Amino acid sequence: MKALICGISGQDGAYLARLLLEKGYEVIGSSRDAQISSFSNLIRLGIRDDVQLESMALNDFRSVLQVVSRIQPDEIYNLAGQSSVGLSFDQPVETLESILSATINLMEVIRFLDRPIRFYNAGSGECFGDTLKEAAHEETPFRPRSPYAVAKAAAFWQVANYREAYGLFACTGILFNHESPLRPERFVTRKIIASACRIARGSKERLHLGNTNIQRDWGWAPEYVEAMWRMLQRESGEDFVIATGRSHALADFAELAFRHFGLDWQDHTDIDPLIFRPTDIPYGCGDARKALRMTGWKAETEMAGVVLQMIEAELDSFK
Repeated sequence: MKALICGISGQDGAYLARLLLEKGYEVIGSSRDAQISSFSNLIRLGIRDDVQLESMALNDFRSVLQVVSRIQPDEIYNLAGQSSVGLSFDQPVETLESILSATINLMEVIRFLDRPIRFYNAGSGECFGDTLKEAAHEETPFRPRSPYAVAKAAAFWQVANYREAYGLFACTGILFNHESPLRPERFVTRKIIASACRIARGSKERLHLGNTNIQRDWGWAPEYVEAMWRMLQRESGEDFVIATGRSHALADFAELAFRHFGLDWQDHTDIDPLIFRPTDIPYGCGDARKALRMTGWKAETEMAGVVLQMIEAELDSFK
């Protein structure tokens, strides 16, 4: 089997590449310019030399057509596009174009080539918006509250339309928050972990956070890429919510991280109103029972385990 991973340099792309290599796949990853990209996450996982890398501009149909025609993959995983909710408020146009153009160009190429390529699209639990303390499932309406969520919702409906109108094997994984040491520090979970570790080692820095009352469903990223692969092994394409089913406040995440070192997070943290988002989701939680029933996937690691593993990895990086 041969898989093309668009967005292989990111957290999910790197973990997915490792998983597919372990399953005996030939793995090809794309980047806008593979000659200058560092692919640091692939290096960190020790798989950089096991992956073939291609330059491909996902917003350019001809570029996508040339690469996919030459590679002839059995599966395509679309994990590319601007991935930060916070940044999307500052870059709404780039966020929309990077997510939407990539999705439609990849599916148009599959349709044009008329080959049985299975297509996975990375969705987001952000699409549901505020569910009023209810866990979101596949039938929960979308009420996106950020430019990022709007773009992901539009891409979701594109995938559904191509599946129904053109018969493509196409599906979207509606993934809730999933973290790992491969997250950059602009993501709040890694920001908290990195700050806690540095402060425990003597740093006098202050951790600046926005709204710590928000609640999120946090899982472990290496487990979530297994769900992506399982979706493409079914007889037909279908959409699935992927989540732990448990939600915790951001304050709880910070409290656990600092408590690991015997510290009180509030003694080292400032709440910065400038970090608050223009619109935010008070509560996010996913109901992944359909994924368990139809693919056998279930999250094994909840928030406490995520915090512990991220701390261990952060401390190892200091060595």
